[in-house]
Amino acid sequence: MSKDTHNLENTILELEKCIQELKNNSEQDSSIEIKKLEEKKKTLQKEMYSNLPPYEIVKISRHHLRPPVSDYINLMVDDFVELHGDRSYGDDKCIITGLGKIGNKKVLIIGHQKGKTTKERIKLNFGMPNPEGYRKALHKMKLAEKFHLPIVTLIDTPGANPDIGAEERGQAHAIATNIAEMTKLKTPIICIVIGEGGSGGALGIGVGDKFSILEFAYCSVISPEGCAAILWKSKDNAEQAATALKFTAKDLYELGIVDEIIPEPTGAAHNNPEEMARTLKETIVRYIEELQAIPIDKLIENRHNKYRKIGCFLDGE
Repeated sequence: MSKDTHNLENTILELEKCIQELKNNSEQDSSIEIKKLEEKKKTLQKEMYSNLPPYEIVKISRHHLRPPVSDYINLMVDDFVELHGDRSYGDDKCIITGLGKIGNKKVLIIGHQKGKTTKERIKLNFGMPNPEGYRKALHKMKLAEKFHLPIVTLIDTPGANPDIGAEERGQAHAIATNIAEMTKLKTPIICIVIGEGGSGGALGIGVGDKFSILEFAYCSVISPEGCAAILWKSKDNAEQAATALKFTAKDLYELGIVDEIIPEPTGAAHNNPEEMARTLKETIVRYIEELQAIPIDKLIENRHNKYRKIGCFLDGE
């Protein structure tokens, strides 16, 4: 963390402490003073988050209080019914799938789960899915296609599980199959990166008609630490790697990889999960209405062309 960012964060923490102390003091009315301190806090948060370097954005995307998929489901999805299993090996809890309503729209929801507590994170393999997770996701996507339900995927993973067991059960094949199948599913697909979008782990549920990203999330072929370890043989160069990788929301939008940067509340999503969920809900409903107005054949053609153009440097005959 840079010195200026660190100083601002400490000042904000002190303000939060003062605000809480005033709120806990029932002997006097401190509403005017609390309001002034909250306004000062908001101003400092805007300053802190206005021009962050790439590696600071990575840290925010990994913040331990950043809302996980389960929070967004609780805050914006009605009548959620979770679906389990890949009908082949087991149920990878690192990927959650289920049916529900966002606004007045019935959808299939798929997302990576990291967990909140240390115990949950270990149980969920720190958000790194196994092949059975991707097979589960594809099986439920086929179900959504059958019943003409839009698919919403919320991406937040450092990457797919790379251990021997996952590879032996066909990790690379499962991800490749999902990518191929998602290009031709006959139903609208909305993909949103809410935290980390790590390589094939993200792509396994990350091919759709809309591909957007939260303001302080990132999406990359490799983590900055992994890149630094390969190029410089040390993770100490992670900050340099983060700058070179061009993986922030702003970079991805300028490169034409994401369709939209979804703004986060003042102080990022972890400071106001409820407001972030409202913004995300409104965005998803808008996307569904837009995509449902497009004939299916045209939708698939547009989806195919969208990904064919990624990385295109020059147009020619």
